[in-house]
Amino acid sequence: MVDVLDNKRAATRFRILVQIAERQPAVSQGEIAEEVGVTSQAVSEYIRELVDDGLVEKEGRSRYRVTKEGVDWLFQAADDVRRFADHVTEDVLGAMGEDTAIAVDDLEQGDVVSLSIEDGLLHAEPGESGPATGVATTDAAAGTDVGVTSFEGVIDLEPGTVTVLQVPAVRSGGSREIGAETVSARCEEADLVLATGVEAVVACRQAETEPAVTFAVGEVAADAAERGLAVTAVATTDAVGRITDTLRDADVSYEVLEG
Repeated sequence: MVDVLDNKRAATRFRILVQIAERQPAVSQGEIAEEVGVTSQAVSEYIRELVDDGLVEKEGRSRYRVTKEGVDWLFQAADDVRRFADHVTEDVLGAMGEDTAIAVDDLEQGDVVSLSIEDGLLHAEPGESGPATGVATTDAAAGTDVGVTSFEGVIDLEPGTVTVLQVPAVRSGGSREIGAETVSARCEEADLVLATGVEAVVACRQAETEPAVTFAVGEVAADAAERGLAVTAVATTDAVGRITDTLRDADVSYEVLEG
């Protein structure tokens, strides 16, 4: 694994390679030195090493280009930085920060609470019987919002799934080609119904179902599934690929059904 946070030299090497990628092929070592905070001589030495390692190729005086190997190295290094940042924000700072939950019962500031996810929302109830706990930072009546901090444990949450139901584009028959019973059956199984594309929205309405969202459906579906919800996304055929690409990127389980 490439660890650009292991030491200052590795981090500087990463930053200089990023600067070359941004500026290629005309590369000013002086500008890079100013941006990174090292001397021009140091930049020259780093670039020489990057060329020797096959991550950068020299095309002429002050002209450099990142090689395929260099691009691969940058992707790997960027992934390392992202994973570390996720660890800091989610695991370290997340436990120190404050979130908001729905109070299941009356709570007072300082109460220890058990945390759970219901309908995609964080809930807090008195006591510490659950696998995840926190401390209330505000008073709250049952059913109202309450601040929670000092998180411990892991919330027991089964990941949700997404069913993508295809509706033909209007040139192929549109909403008329899918039965209202089919749409209704799939929507009744879901905690959340989304739709994208006019044909899909019309198909939902013909099935007497009003979708909660009709834009950014892939992002909303992925977020909802990560919160444990079962989602049905009714989508015009032309939009299915955009939804599934987003779901794959988010590592969310899904299936695509033809209407």
